[in-house]
Amino acid sequence: MDDTLYPLSLGINMACRKNIEEYMLHHMHIEKSEVPRLCLELYKEYGTTMAGLKVMGHEFDNDEFHAYVHGRLPYEVLKPDPVLRNLLHSMPQQKIIFTNADEAHVAQVLSRMGLEDCFHGVICFETLNPPSGPVKIKDGTVEAKDVPEMDNGTSSRKTQILCKPSVEAMEAAIRIANVDPKKTIFFDDSIRNIASGKAAGLHTVVVGRSTLVPGADHALNSIHNIKEALPEIWEDEVEHLEQIIQSSAVETVVLA
Repeated sequence: MDDTLYPLSLGINMACRKNIEEYMLHHMHIEKSEVPRLCLELYKEYGTTMAGLKVMGHEFDNDEFHAYVHGRLPYEVLKPDPVLRNLLHSMPQQKIIFTNADEAHVAQVLSRMGLEDCFHGVICFETLNPPSGPVKIKDGTVEAKDVPEMDNGTSSRKTQILCKPSVEAMEAAIRIANVDPKKTIFFDDSIRNIASGKAAGLHTVVVGRSTLVPGADHALNSIHNIKEALPEIWEDEVEHLEQIIQSSAVETVVLA
């Protein structure tokens, strides 16, 4: 979702990193000189800085962390995108958001961009890391056992967060969405996520780049370029869609 449905140039990513560093400094009392380095290293090693902090043994409330990191973002830079809205609505396939962010952040982004009704479901932080009970997605219920068991922080063990770019997170999302990865197109701006998506068997499209990266089947400068790059999605004939996803089925989920 982030830096995929909207461009990296809006600065949401940098603002988010700044908020994470401030949280580490003011709420976790990590040495100021160590914060930028640690923030980046944990992101690279564990997928998100938050996941890395949990592995290190830091204890903090997930909702509080997300409220601080995402609640202070400059959402006003996100504007309604009627072009993207019409493009998404014209796509006949089911579309699902797959993000490491929390559900409140997803709601803010989609609302600001006018895309609230463009997706059939959302797989987010809470979906992959439920405290207990079933994991629900728009049109069905997936039992908690279908998500790899994670430490919920109530024991003395270090908490492990499930998130992209781990292949386990990709496979969990595929199970939750109840799709065949061979019949699914995965859109993402991250090189790491694209590689993991390909390892999980997804057809992959990297967004925000003009050239292919390892594991990517297609590259789009902007999400608005989907129709130019992948016109087969809108074709009536089954064989055209088969060519793009190398599958015999028509249904495709677009994970954005």
